[in-house]
Amino acid sequence: MILKQRIDGFVHLGEIMKTLGANEWEEKVGLTLEEFAAFQDLIERAHHYNAWFVAANVRSQLLSLASMLERETLSTWANKYREEPSKVHRVAIIMAGNIPLVGFHDLMCVLMSGNEALVKYSSEDDKLLPALINLWGLSHPEMAAMVHTPKGKMENFTAVIATGSNNSARYFDQYFGGYPNIIRKNRTSVAALNGEETPAQILELGKDVFGYFGLGCRNVTSLFLPQGFDLNRLFEPWIAFQDIINHNKYANNYDYHKALWLMNQDSILDNGFLMLREENSRLVSPVGSLFFQTYDDMKSVKSIIAERADEIQCVVGEGFIPFGQAQFPAIDDYADGVDTMAFLCSLA
Repeated sequence: MILKQRIDGFVHLGEIMKTLGANEWEEKVGLTLEEFAAFQDLIERAHHYNAWFVAANVRSQLLSLASMLERETLSTWANKYREEPSKVHRVAIIMAGNIPLVGFHDLMCVLMSGNEALVKYSSEDDKLLPALINLWGLSHPEMAAMVHTPKGKMENFTAVIATGSNNSARYFDQYFGGYPNIIRKNRTSVAALNGEETPAQILELGKDVFGYFGLGCRNVTSLFLPQGFDLNRLFEPWIAFQDIINHNKYANNYDYHKALWLMNQDSILDNGFLMLREENSRLVSPVGSLFFQTYDDMKSVKSIIAERADEIQCVVGEGFIPFGQAQFPAIDDYADGVDTMAFLCSLA
């Protein structure tokens, strides 16, 4: 299958995902109303398999990923790399399950590079992507046939892309160290405020904080604030997100850490659905909370960000990623900054 055919396949998949994400059936994308309705039913039921996967978040992720699959975007990106592999490799992908469809980009890279994928889904997210591939396979069976799902042990692969925690990465290193690999560890995202932000910008920042309940590596879990910043400037616009506390698992995390910190007599600022706590060493705050640290000049912030680059996925703020856009990465915004396509195209 030549590159143009692979691009055609993903462009059509993008149209399908856009329709599913918008929850608006369009006959022109090639789905029957029954096929469309069956996937919408899966979206609505996703929280039964993973309580964090509420329908709104699943649809948001579908739309975010679909935005990468415009023809011009795909073509410009793919044409930077070798069009056809010298040999078709079977690449093992071990996916995470922290947010819906989080392994999609790796799968896209493997298929777009002309290779085949051997996919190990996370038990936390093993329904949505297989169903999406099956739906895609109705119109592009040759693309879906490039995706393999082993029932038992993963075998007969030549390279590995594995995503997990810092702990699981040690096991990945042990098991897959003899293969060409990309092994990802925990990462988080931060925001650097300069004090000049408008309420509208702070509202947008709230999307980076609260989206996917704060569980993604692109979620902001720590803030850099100028000395004297009034924290109430955050809480006022973020009232728009107060319904998040009605989610049972989020509320349980919020209550647990609130009780723990109060027992320890830690200083926190609480608005009933989010706690702010000053923390200068850790970047990853627990669900239901947000860390912050203050600074005197932006140079010190940039220095900290540079020193801890291996812990940070992205930075939000003036001069960085615009507020509200952390969950909408560009097609070439690779996880951990490792060019996945270049890695795949380098396989001999």
